[in-house]
Amino acid sequence: MSLKTKSAPFFLLMILTFVFLSPICNGDQYCKFARKNDECTKVQGMFVFGSSLVDNGNNNFLVNSLAKANYLPYGVDFPLLEPTGRFTNGKNVIDLLGDHLKIPTYIPSFNDPSTKGSKIIHGVNFASGGSGILDDTGAVAGEVISLNQQIRNFENVTLPELEEQTESNRKESLKNYLFVVGSGGNDYSLNYFLGLASKNITIQDFTANLTITLSHQLKRLYDMGARKFVVMALYPNGCSPMARARNPNATDCIQILNDAAQLFNTNLRTLVDSPTLQMPDSTIVIVNAYKIIMDILQNPTPYGFSDTKNPCCDVATIQEGGTGTLCKKGGNVCSDRNGSVYFDGLHPTEAVNIVLANKAFSSNLIDEVYPTNVHLLSIV
Repeated sequence: MSLKTKSAPFFLLMILTFVFLSPICNGDQYCKFARKNDECTKVQGMFVFGSSLVDNGNNNFLVNSLAKANYLPYGVDFPLLEPTGRFTNGKNVIDLLGDHLKIPTYIPSFNDPSTKGSKIIHGVNFASGGSGILDDTGAVAGEVISLNQQIRNFENVTLPELEEQTESNRKESLKNYLFVVGSGGNDYSLNYFLGLASKNITIQDFTANLTITLSHQLKRLYDMGARKFVVMALYPNGCSPMARARNPNATDCIQILNDAAQLFNTNLRTLVDSPTLQMPDSTIVIVNAYKIIMDILQNPTPYGFSDTKNPCCDVATIQEGGTGTLCKKGGNVCSDRNGSVYFDGLHPTEAVNIVLANKAFSSNLIDEVYPTNVHLLSIV
């Protein structure tokens, strides 16, 4: 049939299809069809570093680790209907950011023996529950993978394989990935406040050392080719059920813990603004998880939360020989998980992670995301 015999409605349909479903990103292989005026991501995947808030199962493979979430009720609401090692009832913030970025698969954990070949094309998660910025953080949790070791794993194992898979040099391929870092909380709770740091060091000096160390770690990733960074600010852990349980006479959040987190977060923002970081042509987005979660805790109803203080799952108390942090294996869980802020003694529910990911991706408030949001970072 010749084009001349096509009906007018057919041509109208073709025109409308072209207008509303035209590809936005110049044919970039990561872009999908989008409605006109939408902008699609240029991000192919994520490389994730940090602790339990972003860990998706690396500690499952550490025989001597005490920081594991590879049992029910963890994962009770996860799409795979089974525990995966994520420290929550469903998706963590990394999974949800991946949804926003249209990454087609869950980011695989580095320690999983199957994480190789084409499975690394959309990124790898190196995070380890109980770990910290400092190498000696997390010793009380048994075997953990420090942030420095996570970066070495990326450099020595994943990066050479990625170059082989993408058939391009590292600096060309890595510009299309987000590097997400969520670490630092354990350096306080499992190091400084346990008295494991150098004697007589002040919280100010300890925090300064933490942020300087983190800056060196970010610079190492930059030198390998990373250009797009997302750094999670510390959470208000002084408001967690674990913190309250360890201070039974307290009627509110444990301020000394929150003050430490705020000090770190202030230093983090100063670090990003500092010209001494020497990372030209890169962008670091800070997600102010502290403010986002505090807003939920102080005004929960508009967000749909009703319980801001109690863990949703049964947690082994200190009196029972536990730490007040992790769920009991096979223990009970609350029925209204969407209304609870905390799933266990420390980690938020999927419902909170959804708020965090939504804000990280699209908020225009600089006290929530600074200096821009993840969506705008992903399209440049």
